[in-house]
Amino acid sequence: MSTMLQNDPDRLFPVDQASRPIARELYESVAKLPIISPHGHVDPRLLHDDEAFPNPAELFVRYDHYVTRLLHAAGIPLTTLGIPDTSGAVPTGEPRDAWRALCSNWRLYAGTASGYWLSNIFAEQFGITEEPNASNADALFDRISEQLATPAFRPRALFAQFGIDVLATTDDPLDDLAIHDALAADPTFSGRVIPTFRPDAYINPRTTDWAGRVERLAAWSGSAPSDYRGYIEGLEGRRHYFVEHGAVSADHGVLQPLTVELDTAEAESLFAAALRGTLSDADAARFEAHMLFQMARMSTEDGLVMTVHAGVHRNHSADTFHRFGPDTGHDIPVATQWVEPLRPLLNAFGMVEDFHLVLFSVDETTYSREIAPLAGFYPSVYIGAPWWFLDAPDAVLRFRAAVTETAGFSRGSGFIDDTRAFLSIPARHDMSRRLDAAFLARLVAEGRLGVDVAHDILVDLVSTQPKKVFKLDR
Repeated sequence: MSTMLQNDPDRLFPVDQASRPIARELYESVAKLPIISPHGHVDPRLLHDDEAFPNPAELFVRYDHYVTRLLHAAGIPLTTLGIPDTSGAVPTGEPRDAWRALCSNWRLYAGTASGYWLSNIFAEQFGITEEPNASNADALFDRISEQLATPAFRPRALFAQFGIDVLATTDDPLDDLAIHDALAADPTFSGRVIPTFRPDAYINPRTTDWAGRVERLAAWSGSAPSDYRGYIEGLEGRRHYFVEHGAVSADHGVLQPLTVELDTAEAESLFAAALRGTLSDADAARFEAHMLFQMARMSTEDGLVMTVHAGVHRNHSADTFHRFGPDTGHDIPVATQWVEPLRPLLNAFGMVEDFHLVLFSVDETTYSREIAPLAGFYPSVYIGAPWWFLDAPDAVLRFRAAVTETAGFSRGSGFIDDTRAFLSIPARHDMSRRLDAAFLARLVAEGRLGVDVAHDILVDLVSTQPKKVFKLDR
């Protein structure tokens, strides 16, 4: 028997009748404000090509590791979900098979962030009121496919419908950014899509083909691959290239936010050993920490906002990585520390005017203990929004409670959707607005905040703060 998708207009608001009306009023004041997405992973080709999405499985299953990981945990092979086995040992399932797997196991997502977002998307964007299940899977597949074939569901039409003011992508340092340039020059597209400099694979010598990347960087800059100074100048040059093409930030994904300032001689020695492939794990970590320090130094010079996403053990399952590649659901959070690891960086640059450092953690124990106190002192430090495993309703409320008492509301980044799933962007931002309205409503109901002040804060969180932190109005 089918049940109805829950899309209550008062969803995520407090259950008590004193604060719920306040939350509703606050939310309604920002519900239709434009979406600002200064960090995410949508491929800009999606908007450049503006082609119809192929089918529901490609859109909602194949590339969404939030979705595939729980199905895999339930025993469903990744090949069934449309993810190809690079070894060729197992054939890839058809899109309809992947969709049936999702619908047949819909109850796995009860209470999860992905379940909430998908329910919202199905109800709000496709008018679906039935909860997916094995019986209606094919009918839902056909219904969504028919809608995806219409002009209203082309990427550019959805971009306008969603009310996206700015969308940042994540890009390789050697990307020529031609797609971004074409979008910016296209008179038929009025959206703002900006690149983000993501140098991880160029500054972490443990990365596959790191030496090859260094060689290609050297070829671009005209230096010798073995020249450490040329390597640094090449990275600086590529950052300036990104700035010239609209970038406002540089993003760094690290296991731990270690920073250290090496003298030139030691840096050159470690760089040479890395190119030879003789660098120890300890020295590789030390070189990466030095390069994270250098990225901060460069941000103080070229103005790019520095964002750090730390605490994820990438590609935890070796077999899955070798067979299916990265971003297939087995990146796992680890505990992180920030205070001591960031001290060299903050001692050098923490007080530098116009340096912005945004810290993202998947270890929520660090919010009140480390990140909020750092942001509550250093003018450069901002608290990144709940990210990845913490961007779910209850975790978002825990985050808000953990950081506000120490750092207030002004030291946050604003909401960051951090997604590849284009259609989930409005659902994610709407969730954040509802939760912040709920949090503020409780403060108003408890007599700790005036409702006018709460309204102003909510507008700041949705609009003013992300523009300020990411320098979007410059």
